[in-house]
Amino acid sequence: MIRILTTAAAAALAAVALPAHAGELYGGVYKHAVDTPFTLDSGERGVDLQLGCRLDPVLPLARIEPYVFGSVNTAEGGTDLVGVGVSRKFGLGGVYLRPGVGLVLHNAPETRVSSTSGLRTDLGSRVLFEPEIAVGIAIAPRATIEASWVHISNARLFDSQQNPGIDMIGLRANLKL
Repeated sequence: MIRILTTAAAAALAAVALPAHAGELYGGVYKHAVDTPFTLDSGERGVDLQLGCRLDPVLPLARIEPYVFGSVNTAEGGTDLVGVGVSRKFGLGGVYLRPGVGLVLHNAPETRVSSTSGLRTDLGSRVLFEPEIAVGIAIAPRATIEASWVHISNARLFDSQQNPGIDMIGLRANLKL
């Protein structure tokens, strides 16, 4: 039921934003819970399917683009999420860099403890920070592809001893509208 609500919320957010100021649609496939120095093993696995929409820049001179997205994990009990944020694209010749930062709402368990280490592996709060960065290249006049890293965590604000977080690394395709 939660997964259906998460997917419906992501679709609703994208649908509300599309008619007025949609700049770009994107979709991607990510490896879920990649082990990096920014995370602890949450015990989750699977693949994430992400769908989102970037809006036209809200500050045209700064070229800051708001975005909304949803991500569904394919594994049983995996974390799904919906989020909002802002990003900016920096051109570097034929490639570009796109950093972003946002907030997500997720459906991971409120309390989870690792059976092997005894450490808590829950995410600390329902609302998490979502920094991300992508490197992309144009493949057609209106289409680009990006390799991206998305991180979700509480930044130790709700548990100063631990911040498991989840990192997702994958590819996404973007279509300029």
